[in-house]
Amino acid sequence: MFGLLFRADWGYYKNMDIEQFKQLVGEAVDSLPEEFLALLDNVEILVADRPSRVQRRNLDMQAGEELLGLYEGVPLTERHASYGMVTPDRITIFRLAILDTVKSEDDIKDEVRRVVKHEVAHHFGISDERLEEMGGPV
Repeated sequence: MFGLLFRADWGYYKNMDIEQFKQLVGEAVDSLPEEFLALLDNVEILVADRPSRVQRRNLDMQAGEELLGLYEGVPLTERHASYGMVTPDRITIFRLAILDTVKSEDDIKDEVRRVVKHEVAHHFGISDERLEEMGGPV
């Protein structure tokens, strides 16, 4: 599992309903290059308010840490020739966590796009460290 963490010591909550937020996530996914979209055919992209207890426990999250997004699955770089007939990988984008991190209404769309790209990068086998080296969405 790969997740994008931040410290929830501050935040500016926006009251955006889940349907509006899902639309932003959909737009962020649709903005990805076609060659990337073609490789997301067995990836389910979900929106949740916050990570579940199981997700928090699996990531050994501490009090005060929040998760913006989470990739759960087997990255493309780790799959074997016999890989198949499996449930879809999952990318979950956490609405309230993202809304808590932004400082303005305009920042919401940018942050959603950044988190979606970050989690999609994990699907392609790119680690947080490598993303940072590449100057990608960290």
